[in-house]
Amino acid sequence: MGLVLLAVLVLPKSAAPQITSPPEGSNARFALTAADGTAITEQSYRGKWLVIYFGYTFCPDVCPTTLMDIAGALDTLGPRASVVQALFITIDPKRDTPSILTEYLKSFDPRIVGLTGTPAQIALAAKNFHVFYERRDTDDGNYLYDHSSFIYLVDTDRKFAKTISSEGGSKQIAGALSALMNAGR
Repeated sequence: MGLVLLAVLVLPKSAAPQITSPPEGSNARFALTAADGTAITEQSYRGKWLVIYFGYTFCPDVCPTTLMDIAGALDTLGPRASVVQALFITIDPKRDTPSILTEYLKSFDPRIVGLTGTPAQIALAAKNFHVFYERRDTDDGNYLYDHSSFIYLVDTDRKFAKTISSEGGSKQIAGALSALMNAGR
Protein backbone atom coordinates (compact mmCIF):
# COMPACT_ATOMS: atom_id res chain seq x y z
CA MET A 1 0.00 0.00 0.00
CA GLY A 2 2.89 2.37 0.72
CA LEU A 3 4.22 1.92 -2.84
CA VAL A 4 0.88 2.84 -4.37
CA LEU A 5 0.65 5.97 -2.25
CA LEU A 6 4.20 6.96 -3.19
CA ALA A 7 3.40 6.56 -6.92
CA VAL A 8 0.33 8.76 -6.55
CA LEU A 9 2.34 11.48 -4.81
CA VAL A 10 5.28 11.42 -7.25
CA LEU A 11 3.47 11.01 -10.59
CA PRO A 12 1.60 14.33 -10.70
CA LYS A 13 4.69 16.27 -9.64
CA SER A 14 6.85 14.76 -12.38
CA ALA A 15 4.20 15.58 -15.02
CA ALA A 16 4.18 19.30 -14.15
CA PRO A 17 6.76 21.60 -15.77
CA GLN A 18 9.65 22.33 -13.45
CA ILE A 19 9.98 26.09 -13.04
CA THR A 20 13.33 27.21 -11.72
CA SER A 21 15.16 30.51 -11.47
CA PRO A 22 18.47 31.32 -13.08
CA PRO A 23 21.29 31.03 -10.54
CA GLU A 24 22.15 34.35 -8.91
CA GLY A 25 25.45 35.58 -10.31
CA SER A 26 25.05 33.80 -13.65
CA ASN A 27 25.10 35.80 -16.88
CA ALA A 28 21.87 37.27 -18.18
CA ARG A 29 21.93 36.97 -21.97
CA PHE A 30 19.54 37.99 -24.71
CA ALA A 31 19.66 39.39 -28.24
CA LEU A 32 16.35 40.96 -29.26
CA THR A 33 14.92 43.99 -31.05
CA ALA A 34 13.34 47.16 -29.66
CA ALA A 35 10.17 48.56 -31.21
CA ASP A 36 12.21 51.11 -33.18
CA GLY A 37 14.25 48.31 -34.80
CA THR A 38 17.35 48.76 -32.64
CA ALA A 39 19.21 45.56 -31.78
CA ILE A 40 19.24 45.16 -27.99
CA THR A 41 21.37 42.82 -25.91
CA GLU A 42 22.11 42.58 -22.21
CA GLN A 43 24.99 45.02 -22.88
CA SER A 44 22.76 47.76 -24.33
CA TYR A 45 22.00 49.32 -20.96
CA ARG A 46 25.45 49.34 -19.39
CA GLY A 47 25.54 50.89 -15.94
CA LYS A 48 21.84 50.29 -15.38
CA TRP A 49 19.94 47.77 -13.36
CA LEU A 50 17.51 45.75 -15.48
CA VAL A 51 13.99 44.78 -14.43
CA ILE A 52 12.89 42.15 -16.93
CA TYR A 53 9.48 40.57 -17.40
CA PHE A 54 8.37 38.08 -20.07
CA GLY A 55 4.73 38.25 -21.16
CA TYR A 56 2.42 39.26 -23.97
CA THR A 57 0.02 42.10 -24.70
CA PHE A 58 -3.06 39.90 -25.08
CA CYS A 59 -2.55 38.46 -21.58
CA PRO A 60 -5.84 38.91 -19.73
CA ASP A 61 -4.58 39.27 -16.17
CA VAL A 62 -1.08 38.75 -14.78
CA CYS A 63 0.89 40.70 -17.42
CA PRO A 64 -0.98 44.01 -17.11
CA THR A 65 -0.97 43.72 -13.32
CA THR A 66 2.76 43.05 -13.26
CA LEU A 67 3.49 45.93 -15.63
CA MET A 68 1.51 48.25 -13.35
CA ASP A 69 3.60 47.01 -10.44
CA ILE A 70 6.85 47.62 -12.34
CA ALA A 71 5.69 51.15 -13.20
CA GLY A 72 4.78 51.69 -9.54
CA ALA A 73 8.21 50.46 -8.47
CA LEU A 74 9.89 52.95 -10.80
CA ASP A 75 7.79 55.71 -9.25
CA THR A 76 8.63 54.51 -5.74
CA LEU A 77 12.35 54.56 -6.52
CA GLY A 78 12.11 58.23 -7.43
CA PRO A 79 15.45 59.60 -8.69
CA ARG A 80 17.08 56.18 -8.25
CA ALA A 81 14.94 54.95 -11.17
CA SER A 82 17.35 56.79 -13.48
CA VAL A 83 19.75 53.84 -13.11
CA VAL A 84 17.05 51.25 -13.82
CA GLN A 85 15.76 50.04 -17.18
CA ALA A 86 12.53 48.05 -17.24
CA LEU A 87 12.16 45.63 -20.16
CA PHE A 88 9.08 43.74 -21.30
CA ILE A 89 10.01 40.79 -23.53
CA THR A 90 7.12 39.44 -25.56
CA ILE A 91 6.57 35.71 -25.85
CA ASP A 92 4.05 36.34 -28.68
CA PRO A 93 5.95 38.06 -31.51
CA LYS A 94 3.24 37.13 -34.00
CA ARG A 95 0.67 39.47 -32.43
CA ASP A 96 2.96 41.78 -30.46
CA THR A 97 4.23 43.88 -33.32
CA PRO A 98 6.54 46.80 -32.51
CA SER A 99 3.71 49.34 -32.80
CA ILE A 100 1.40 47.29 -30.57
CA LEU A 101 4.16 46.88 -27.97
CA THR A 102 4.87 50.61 -27.98
CA GLU A 103 1.23 51.63 -27.55
CA TYR A 104 0.57 48.95 -24.94
CA LEU A 105 3.54 49.87 -22.77
CA LYS A 106 2.80 53.62 -22.94
CA SER A 107 -0.36 52.92 -20.97
CA PHE A 108 1.76 51.66 -18.06
CA ASP A 109 4.93 53.75 -18.14
CA PRO A 110 6.89 55.14 -21.10
CA ARG A 111 10.13 54.09 -19.38
CA ILE A 112 9.31 50.40 -19.99
CA VAL A 113 10.90 49.23 -23.24
CA GLY A 114 9.26 46.44 -25.23
CA LEU A 115 11.47 43.85 -26.88
CA THR A 116 10.62 41.34 -29.57
CA GLY A 117 12.49 39.11 -31.98
CA THR A 118 12.15 35.96 -33.97
CA PRO A 119 10.55 33.00 -32.23
CA ALA A 120 14.03 31.44 -32.01
CA GLN A 121 15.54 34.57 -30.41
CA ILE A 122 12.73 34.75 -27.87
CA ALA A 123 13.01 31.04 -27.11
CA LEU A 124 16.76 31.42 -26.49
CA ALA A 125 16.24 34.41 -24.16
CA ALA A 126 13.45 32.56 -22.33
CA LYS A 127 15.68 29.51 -21.93
CA ASN A 128 18.47 31.63 -20.43
CA PHE A 129 16.01 33.16 -17.96
CA HIS A 130 14.36 29.76 -17.25
CA VAL A 131 11.00 31.10 -18.49
CA PHE A 132 8.25 28.59 -19.22
CA TYR A 133 5.72 29.51 -21.91
CA GLU A 134 3.38 27.42 -24.00
CA ARG A 135 0.70 28.37 -26.49
CA ARG A 136 -2.82 27.17 -25.74
CA ASP A 137 -5.46 27.40 -28.48
CA THR A 138 -8.92 28.51 -27.38
CA ASP A 139 -12.32 27.35 -28.62
CA ASP A 140 -12.96 30.64 -30.42
CA GLY A 141 -9.97 30.24 -32.75
CA ASN A 142 -7.66 32.51 -30.75
CA TYR A 143 -4.91 31.52 -28.37
CA LEU A 144 -3.44 32.35 -25.00
CA TYR A 145 -0.11 31.54 -23.42
CA ASP A 146 0.49 29.71 -20.21
CA HIS A 147 3.69 31.21 -18.85
CA SER A 148 5.78 31.63 -15.75
CA SER A 149 5.43 35.02 -14.14
CA PHE A 150 8.62 36.19 -12.52
CA ILE A 151 10.46 39.48 -12.50
CA TYR A 152 14.18 39.22 -13.08
CA LEU A 153 16.55 41.75 -11.56
CA VAL A 154 19.88 41.99 -13.35
CA ASP A 155 22.75 43.99 -11.89
CA THR A 156 24.98 46.48 -13.67
CA ASP A 157 27.49 43.70 -14.46
CA ARG A 158 24.75 41.78 -16.39
CA LYS A 159 24.46 39.10 -13.70
CA PHE A 160 21.21 37.73 -12.34
CA ALA A 161 20.80 39.39 -8.95
CA LYS A 162 17.36 38.21 -7.91
CA THR A 163 14.19 36.57 -9.22
CA ILE A 164 10.98 37.67 -7.55
CA SER A 165 7.37 36.60 -7.91
CA SER A 166 5.11 38.92 -9.84
CA GLU A 167 2.60 38.68 -7.00
CA GLY A 168 4.54 40.85 -4.56
CA GLY A 169 3.55 44.24 -5.92
CA SER A 170 5.45 47.43 -6.60
CA LYS A 171 6.78 47.81 -3.05
CA GLN A 172 8.43 44.39 -3.21
CA ILE A 173 10.08 45.21 -6.55
CA ALA A 174 11.29 48.63 -5.36
CA GLY A 175 12.43 47.18 -2.03
CA ALA A 176 14.41 44.39 -3.68
CA LEU A 177 16.06 46.83 -6.08
CA SER A 178 16.88 49.30 -3.31
CA ALA A 179 18.39 46.58 -1.13
CA LEU A 180 20.54 45.29 -3.99
CA MET A 181 21.65 48.81 -4.94
CA ASN A 182 22.50 49.61 -1.32
CA ALA A 183 24.51 46.42 -1.05
CA GLY A 184 26.62 47.61 -3.96
CA ARG A 185 25.82 44.62 -6.10
